[in-house]
Amino acid sequence: MRITNNMLVNNMMYNMGNNLERLDRIQQQLATGKKIATPSDDPIVASRALKMRTDVAEIAQYKKNVEDAGSWLEVTESTISSVGDILQKARELAVQAGNDATTQSDKQKIATEVTQLRSQIIQLSNTTYAGRYIFSGFKTDETLIDESTGFYNIEVQKTGAGREDIKYEIGIGDTININALGSEIFGGAGTAGSTPKMVDDLDKMIAALNGNDGEQIREAITDIQSNIDNTLMIRSDIGARTNRLDLTSNRLLADESTFTKLMSQNEDADMAEVIMKLKNEENVYNASLSGGARIIQPTLVDFIK
Repeated sequence: MRITNNMLVNNMMYNMGNNLERLDRIQQQLATGKKIATPSDDPIVASRALKMRTDVAEIAQYKKNVEDAGSWLEVTESTISSVGDILQKARELAVQAGNDATTQSDKQKIATEVTQLRSQIIQLSNTTYAGRYIFSGFKTDETLIDESTGFYNIEVQKTGAGREDIKYEIGIGDTININALGSEIFGGAGTAGSTPKMVDDLDKMIAALNGNDGEQIREAITDIQSNIDNTLMIRSDIGARTNRLDLTSNRLLADESTFTKLMSQNEDADMAEVIMKLKNEENVYNASLSGGARIIQPTLVDFIK
């Protein structure tokens, strides 16, 4: 087969193109710090990268869910703690009023104070977090107790399959209930239009104080104490859930660190190795340029010189 100058030039250009392509690939690795630029560079690395990126993204979302759930529970615990403080104050006033030495005038003053405590409890029942009423079950856009009447404004289902627990996903197949149901905290039937037990007990106490009914005042002590015990039980449950969130948060931090490290090992290029390959490819390309300059045979003009 006769080898022509055109064939030599075409082969030279083809081989130089291959050398330049390899050089460009190495330069991309150096610039991006990644082993591959497209899935075709290494399908196995690319498929692993997609899976690990998905895992890291899921962990990041679970961390956000844990933070939001923790904030919700923190507001809930703080509010119930305030309710407990108010009830404790009401109990102290009931004990004071139950003393036979307390005059009718003093009892009326105590009744005025208890009325204010009642109003404060109703306000706390309508506490919000991020614009959502925390004690209203699924109906987070509606108040739990009507401030003017003291009746339940909505019904919050607290039994059976329809129980209105708000759950956050904090892991694969792992959920946690973040809310406390107002009907369980404030008691009573929990139906719309009914009176919460906590409010009703304070109403009875106020009536007893105004009516100077010593027996009813002493009964109020027992009623208020039962409400205090109930809030303590609910706070204990919230504390347990908060502890669980703390443990989950620590686990997610560890998982994020582990998966990020694995993702880096899978995707990131070894810079020392890349630089060595780059210098090697540069030498090969320069050598091909130098050889290409000599591959074409001299022309007649060169002989005339």
